[in-house]
Order: sequence, then C-alpha cells, then structure tokens
Amino acid sequence: MSVESPDKAKWWESAVIYEIALISFQDSNGDGKGDLAGLMSRIDYLKWLGVDAVWLTPIYKSPFRDLGYDISDYCSVDPAFGSLEEFDQLLKALHGANIRLILDLVPNHTANDHSWFVESSSSRHSAKADWYIWADAAENGGPPNNWLSRFGGSGWEWCEARRQYYYHSFLVEQPDLNWRNPQLRDAIADVMRFWLDRGVDGFRVDASAVLIKDALMRDNPPNPQAEGKPPPQRQTPVFTDDRPETMDCIEFIREVIDTYRGRMLCGEVQGKTDRIGHFYGNGKPRLHLPLNFALLDTPWNALSLQAAIDAYFNAIPDHGWPVWVIGGHDKQRVASKIGEAQMRVLAMLLMTLRGTPFFFMGDEIGRKRVPIPSDRVRDPFEKLVPGFGLCRDPERAPMRWDKNADGGFTNGEPWLPLESPDGAANVAAQQRDERSMLALFRALMALRREHACLRRGGYEPLRSQNDVLAFGRTDGADGFLIALNIAAEPRKYHWQGRGRLMMSTHLDRPPEPLPDASILLRGNEGVIIAIEAR
Repeated sequence: MSVESPDKAKWWESAVIYEIALISFQDSNGDGKGDLAGLMSRIDYLKWLGVDAVWLTPIYKSPFRDLGYDISDYCSVDPAFGSLEEFDQLLKALHGANIRLILDLVPNHTANDHSWFVESSSSRHSAKADWYIWADAAENGGPPNNWLSRFGGSGWEWCEARRQYYYHSFLVEQPDLNWRNPQLRDAIADVMRFWLDRGVDGFRVDASAVLIKDALMRDNPPNPQAEGKPPPQRQTPVFTDDRPETMDCIEFIREVIDTYRGRMLCGEVQGKTDRIGHFYGNGKPRLHLPLNFALLDTPWNALSLQAAIDAYFNAIPDHGWPVWVIGGHDKQRVASKIGEAQMRVLAMLLMTLRGTPFFFMGDEIGRKRVPIPSDRVRDPFEKLVPGFGLCRDPERAPMRWDKNADGGFTNGEPWLPLESPDGAANVAAQQRDERSMLALFRALMALRREHACLRRGGYEPLRSQNDVLAFGRTDGADGFLIALNIAAEPRKYHWQGRGRLMMSTHLDRPPEPLPDASILLRGNEGVIIAIEAR
C-alpha cells in the first residue's frame, strides 16, 4: 500500500480516537450519571493516556429511552449532562490539551417528542407534514408493508391525528426522518453548523446506511438463514437498509462539513467488507472514515485475521484511509471474547496497523462485560427482544476508576451497576503497574507518536504461519516488523534482515539488538521490531 504525503488538515489520519459514553464516564453531582463536568475533571487522564480525540455518544436533550439516540432537541445539552456553557468550557479545555472533540450526529430519527414530529404528526397539512416517513394503511387497515423494527415487531405505528402510519427503524418513540425532503436536509445542515460553529472537530454519523428507504415501500423478503435469529433479523432488509440513494444523503452531509476546514466525518456503516468502499465516495466524497469492525467480528486466529485484514485493505479505494475499531457502546467487549492475554496482542495490532485506531472507554484496562441483573436492565433491545444476548448494558456500565464499590464513578447510585471490585480491572491499580494493560496502551500510543512510520507508513503483508500474525510497516529507510503470537504456547518467528526489539506486549523486554533474524515469542506475546536498513 502506497504512502500518502502528510497533510496537517487531515489530523484524523494520525489520530487515536477514544469513544466515551458520557453517562458512564464520570459523575460530578451524585445523581449516578456521568456529565460534562465529570468529563472535564478527567481531561488530565485523557492527556496522560495519549489519545488525540474523543467521540461522545449523544449529549443532546432526550428522554433517554435509547442511550440518548432519541433526540428531542438537537441544539441543546440535556440538563442531566450540563449546559451549553459547560459544553463550551469543556471544548475549550480539550482543545487546550490538544484533544479534539467529535459529536454523534443522529440524522435518521428523532424522539417522538421532538417539536418537528409534534408538528408533523398533528396534521397532513402542517408545515412539517412530510418531514417523517408517513404512509396510508393497507387495504385491511394494517401496516403499509412488512417492514420490521430492529427492536422487534412492526416498523409501523398508527397516528390517529393523521389517520396514517409512521415508520420507525428502532423504537416506536423514534420516528424516522424523511431524507427525501429538502427542507429536512437543510434543517439537519443547520444542526451541524450550530455545533461546528462552536468548534467541534467532526461528527460520527449514526445509522448512516439506513437514511433512505425504498420509495415504493416494497416488502422485504424472508431471510433464508433466519433460523435461530431474533425476529428483526428474519427478513433480508434490502428495501430498508443500504439503499443506493443513501449515498446522496451522506454526500450532502459531507458537503456541509467540508465548508469548515479540518473537520472530520466518520460513520456507522453496515454490510460485508466488500461493501465498505462505497462509503468513502465515488465521484463525490462521503465519509472520511467509515467505521470498520473487522477486528471485532473475525474469528480470533492468525489465518482468519490475516484474511480479514487483507480483504479490508483490498476493499478500500485508493483515496480512502483505513480505520480500525475494537469496541463501542453497542459492541460486546472484545476482552470477554478473546481473554485478557490476547487483549494485549489486539492492542498492539490496533496501534500498528496502517489506519486510524478507535477504542471504547475501558478497553485500555481490558475491561470485560459487566453482569447486569435482570431487574437492572436498561437497554430496550434486551427488554423488547429478550433471550438472544442482544443486551448492550454490559458494555455501557460505568467506568471503573478504582477498587471502591462505586468505582470512583459516583457518590450516588450508578445508573447501571458495576461489577464486583474484587479482581476487576480499574484505572488506579493499572496506573501503578508498569506492565499493566493500561501501561501497554499508553506505551503503544507513545511509540506511534514517536515514529511516523507507524502512523503513516505503508503496510506490507507477510505470510502468517504457526499461529503468528505478521506484517511490516515501511516509510523510506524506516521499517518495522510486527509479529503477534495468537497462541497460548511459545512460537519461533524468523524474518529476513537484522533488527532491534522495540517493544513486547509483556513490557518486560528492554529495547535491544536481536542477535539473529529470529525470535522466540512467548505465549500470547506480540513484538515490534525495528528493521535495520541493508
């Protein structure tokens, strides 16, 4: 893969981006919910850790039925989080610490108490009558077609005032916006400008692949692989998801953000790896960074990872920049999938692959899924579609800063329970341990900052064998070899040339010349080797 010339305006190509679910990061007032003031108090931690940008889940005014993704006012901060004044203070403080801020943009739907929907649902003749997706009943009086909600049941809900149905991809209380309406598009553009004018550095676009639905409202066909899947997945959503017209919506959003220099657009996309390329743009630019979850979704062995990485790089257009994500507010904790020992290997993989790394708060301490008692479940996914392991609360549990019962998160009752402090990963303990997971994340980010080759150098695939995933990074005369043992037993790795060991995932090998072109990797160990020019 060729090396691009550095462009300071494209800060996201060298950045490490850290997702924060604000409600679970740090509480400042004892109400059990994280807030802007709490995040302000943790800026020193973010600076110490070494992240370059933070992405916040929605902070807007919301009834909070779905982690704030049900928005009742795009241009205000929910009082539970603070105020616009506090937001401005936070943004200034983050920028003062050389940390950029990315906000969630939720353009697919609003809450049903948003003023837009209140007006739209009041009459078929209101000024905003066509701002949402409305349809007449079928001949039998039922829903217009068979489209389903991701949270179970029909995607259509009856509105008596209009004598019509409205469509909701998610909760009944989250009506979908009509992106075919130019006035609605302009309103979303105004929302973006409201925050961009305040100085935010970009947006992560939520549900960007579902912004447009089929104009003919054709029924979705059954999913031939539906057996054992939850009800919402028993159809193949060809007429509701990833429609070709969606790309025009993303292009419109990109046009807005491109009027501001140095701002970034990333987004949630869907589909197989070979589909990710079109989210970058084809003629017109779309997302700077379509989020890629290949490292989360691939079976954890060297050959599968090798194949997934290769397929992803091959799917990116020449003008595209890679991105790697290992966690998120609606993704299961990867440490629970692969274990603590291999989580260290994943951290090295994330920080050395060509592309922009994203990780979720708590990943840096190897946090696992937090058990949530059935009577404490908050996630509507689990409440409405139970029994399929879809609950996202175990990932969203409050950050554990120390070993106290409240985790150092709050002096009140946390909105979601924390795990037992006995043996649980926490920031304070790992900050005292020079070889902890947290120390590894921090060391990897520091090494990445120090060496341009690891940030912007080319990627050279190598053949992975004997459970060792290997690849090279090159930048002119500079080069690194990364060798990652995906097995729990020792493996010998050989390469061509001379090298110097730079770092081990165990953090117990000092930088030193290697006597020959081979190294014995301990079980669950990865290494970074600087290759000497011949």
